[in-house]
Parts: sequence; C-alpha cells; structure tokens
Amino acid sequence: MKNIIKLASILVLFTSSIVQTVAADVNLYFTRHGKTMFNTAQRVQGWSDTPLTKPGIEVAQYLGKGLRGTDFIAVYSSDLGRARETARLVLEAKGEERISIIESKNLRETCFGLYEGDLDPNMWTPAAQYLGYNSDKELMADLAAGNITLDKMMDAIAAIEKSGEAENYNTVKKRMTLAMEQIAKSAQAKGGGNVLIVSHGMAIMALVNDIADSPVREGLGNASVTKIRYTDDGKFIVESIGDMSYVEKGKQAKK
Repeated sequence: MKNIIKLASILVLFTSSIVQTVAADVNLYFTRHGKTMFNTAQRVQGWSDTPLTKPGIEVAQYLGKGLRGTDFIAVYSSDLGRARETARLVLEAKGEERISIIESKNLRETCFGLYEGDLDPNMWTPAAQYLGYNSDKELMADLAAGNITLDKMMDAIAAIEKSGEAENYNTVKKRMTLAMEQIAKSAQAKGGGNVLIVSHGMAIMALVNDIADSPVREGLGNASVTKIRYTDDGKFIVESIGDMSYVEKGKQAKK
C-alpha cells in the first residue's frame, strides 16, 4: 500500500512538472503595423511616421477578429504612432480594448536617416549600386533567390546615408533582441502565455533573420504575424514568418 501511495505521489509531481513546463512557454506574436500613407506612396518610413490609411485600419481590424480565439497576457508596441494605433485597433476588434499597451523604443523600425520620407527608389537604387547591382529590382530579385542576405542590404543603406544616423543591421537586431528577451522573460515569470507585439517590417525581419531555419527572403505584409516561441529552457524558436492566415480568418468572421 505504501508503494502505491509513493508511486501516486511521484506521478502527481511528474504531471505537475509537465504542466508547469508547458505553462511557462511564451508565444510571441510579432505583428507588422497596418498600411500607412507612406506605404501607399512608396516612401521610406523608418522613424518617421504617418497615419494608417483606410485599408490599414481595416487590415488591423481583420487581424483582431482573426485573433479572437487567442488570449494575450500582455500587449506591446513600438512607440511610433502607426504601431500603437494598430495595437489599439486589434484589441478593439478582439473586444479587449481595456488591456494596456506597453510601448518600447527598441521595437521601432530601422532608422533610415536622411532617406526618411524620400521615395523608395531614391534609397534602394544607390544601395543596390553600392552592392554592385544595376537597379533595386535586381537587388530584390537576388534577395528572393537567396543570393544576397538582409544584413548586407541594411548595411549598404547605412553605408551610403550621409548623416550617419541610419542604423545598420546589428544595431537594429540587438535592440529588437533585447526587447524580445525582456518581454519573453517577463511573460515567463508570470507563468507563460501569449504576447502580442506590434512592430515594423524590416525590424522584425532583422530579428528573425539569424534565428529562423532559413534567412528571410521577402518583406512582411501589413498585419502579418511572425510567431516566436520562447521555451522553458530559454530558447527562441521561430514558428512562422509573415503569416497572413489570421487576417484571412478575420475577413470571414462575423462582426
């Protein structure tokens, strides 16, 4: 009888340990903001900021509806208006507008210095030429083909920008990684769960480029979700990049 009781106690402890381990996992839902005026006008938008357009508002609302079955223990955004507004719209569409949004400068988009607000080709063409390409189209085609990496492209922009304010790849990656680690550890200390983080396209790409199974080869859609799991043993695992399925699910949802 004593052996049975002892065995039962061991099973209870073992089961409890498994539950705690699973519960301590953190799922980070990194989301790109909704479409903005500069996105529509094809202008460079890093630390500069413009409002969400009507399609940008709609896609954020679709995302919120698509995430209705996902409970978040915390919500973060960069301190730029387009990210903050996207986070607010997502929460409203989920029916959870009372959740506080925590802002962080480390979640900002890449700073492009003097190129901020300029037409996209006016930055990407000289960056492409710096790397030995004839045009920005050739550069983007090589990125998609895996013949050039994101870090070299970002470093090229920093190299040709005259003021020295543009951020290179490592600068962006380090601050984004710092933010990710702080957010993940904070959530894990509370028992784990899901966290929504609204950030920016190139910043998210720089974050996942080295920890994903393969390098990033294309840009992220507005309101796409890049999901990263933080395990109980301190590892970050990229589970999806640029996932638009939540937006599509939201489009089909009832109001």
